[in-house]
Amino acid sequence: MSGSEPNENDLTAVVHDAAQVVTVEEDGSLGIYEDAAIAVIDGDVTRVGATGPVTREFPPENATHAVDASGKAVVPGFVDPHTHALFAGDRSDEFEAKLRGKTYQEILADGGGILRTVQAVREASDEELLANLLSDLDMMLAHGTTTVEVKSGYGLDTKTELRMLDVISRADDRHAVDVVPTFMGAHAIPEGRDADEYADEVVEEQIPAVAEQGIAEFCDVFCEEGVFTVPQSRSVLKTGEEYGLTPKVHAEELAHIGGSQLAADLGATSADHLLHATEEDIAALTDAGVVPVLLPGTAFGLGAEFADARAFLDAGAPVAIATDFNPNCHSQSMGFASSLACVEMGMTPVEALVAGTKHAAMALDLEAGTGTLQPGSPADIAVIDAPNYVHVPYNFGVNTVETVLKNGEVVHHE
Repeated sequence: MSGSEPNENDLTAVVHDAAQVVTVEEDGSLGIYEDAAIAVIDGDVTRVGATGPVTREFPPENATHAVDASGKAVVPGFVDPHTHALFAGDRSDEFEAKLRGKTYQEILADGGGILRTVQAVREASDEELLANLLSDLDMMLAHGTTTVEVKSGYGLDTKTELRMLDVISRADDRHAVDVVPTFMGAHAIPEGRDADEYADEVVEEQIPAVAEQGIAEFCDVFCEEGVFTVPQSRSVLKTGEEYGLTPKVHAEELAHIGGSQLAADLGATSADHLLHATEEDIAALTDAGVVPVLLPGTAFGLGAEFADARAFLDAGAPVAIATDFNPNCHSQSMGFASSLACVEMGMTPVEALVAGTKHAAMALDLEAGTGTLQPGSPADIAVIDAPNYVHVPYNFGVNTVETVLKNGEVVHHE
C-alpha cells in the first residue's frame, strides 16, 4: 500500500491456514509460504506470510471475507490472455471431421470453420451473444480465471464487429471476471470477398468506427497463409496504432510466413500461437520485448505439433499460456492448458504457473503486479483443493479450484 499505514477497518479478506501460499517473484521464480495467510485491504494484497503473524495483525473475524484454506494451496488467479470466447452456434461435428482426417483448411474450404461461426453470430441477437459469453465466463471463473481477453472477429463487417465489442463490454460490466476487449476484424476473409479489398475495409472503415466506439484496447490480425499477408497485416496493425489500439499478432500457427518478425518490428504486446517460429523469430521477439503467448489447447485440438516453449524460455522470453477458447478449441480451463504446457511443451509446473499468471498479465499490459500476489498487487486469488500448486497441472482432467477471490471479494465457491 502506498502512502499511509493500512487500516484494518478496511480489511476486505483474510485467507488463512493455507498449506501453501504461492507468490510470483519479479524474476519469475515462486515464493512459497507454508501454513500461510494473505491479508487484503481495499482489494489489494497487504500481507503474505505465516498464518500466526498475519492473523494476529489482521484478525479474520474483522474481515468481510474470511477464507479457511486449511490443507489447500493458494495461487494467483489465472489470466487468460487469448480467447475468442464470444460466439454462437456449435461446431462439434468439425471435431469429428478432424478425427476422420480433415484438415483445418479443408473444413474452412467446405464452409466450416470461422466463416460458419460468423454466420451464426450475425444471426444471433445481442442478448443471445451476451448470455453465451456470461455462461462461459462462469465456467472460466470456476476454473480460477480472474481476467480474460476476448476478441471480436466473428463479425467480419463493421456492424457486427461493433456489436461484438459492445457485448464484450456489457459482459465486463456484469461479470466478476475482468474482460479485456480486442478488435479482430482481420480474423478471416468473408466469403466472396477479395483479401486486399477486405483488408482495406478493415483499415478504412472498421478501425475508425471501433476507435470511435472506444471499447477495444488491442487490435489483432490473423497473419497466416491463405488469410492475411504480412503487408496486409502490417497495414491493419499500423492503422490500429494510429487510432490508439495496441497491436497483437496471430503468428506462425499453420505455416511460417513472417508474422513473428512483424510483431517484433511493431513492438506488439504479444505474438500468439508460434508453432512454426524459428530461432531467428524467437530472438527477434525476445529482443523486442514481445510476449510469446503459446496455446497448447489449439495444437491438442488440431492434432498438430506443439510450440517449442523451451526454445523461448532458454532465450529468456516471458512465455505466457492461454486457452484460446473458441469453437475450434473448446476448453475454458487454464488448468488444462497448464497440464498440456507441462506434458506436451516440456514446461515445469513453476514455468506453467508463471505463464498463466504474471506473464499472461504482461501479454495484456495489465497493471504491474497483476498475477503475482505480491503486496500492493490486485488480490485475485484461486484456492486449490490440493496441498500444493503442482496439482493444477498434475491433476489433469479435474478442476482443482475450490474458491476464487477477485479484488479480495469471494466470487466463486464450490
